[in-house]
Amino acid sequence: MEKYVQGFVLAVPTGNREAFRKHAAMAAPIFREHGALQVMECWGDEIPDGEVTSFPMAVKKRDDETVVFSWIVWPSKAVHDEGMRKIMEDSRLSPENNPMPFDGKRMIWGGFVPVVEA
Repeated sequence: MEKYVQGFVLAVPTGNREAFRKHAAMAAPIFREHGALQVMECWGDEIPDGEVTSFPMAVKKRDDETVVFSWIVWPSKAVHDEGMRKIMEDSRLSPENNPMPFDGKRMIWGGFVPVVEA
């Protein structure tokens, strides 16, 4: 069975760092409950501006925001598909119960099949 990785890049208001940490910490065990092997949320530290493309440009980062890079490792695409279906239906992650402390419209995400794991 081949692992599957979901990747995310987003811009979070820098002042919302703790709110984001709490948001992610609440969500991570729910993702694990629905089949994820690992959830990683990384606060930007060294994110250079680019001339042609960059993380800040991709998410239209504002001066008062920080880029966040995240990924979720799943055991397979099938487990991902079923897990995400359940997560979308899980009321614990509804905006009322766990509001996003960032602009979700500028979040970039995608699914990836690993080609090297070391």
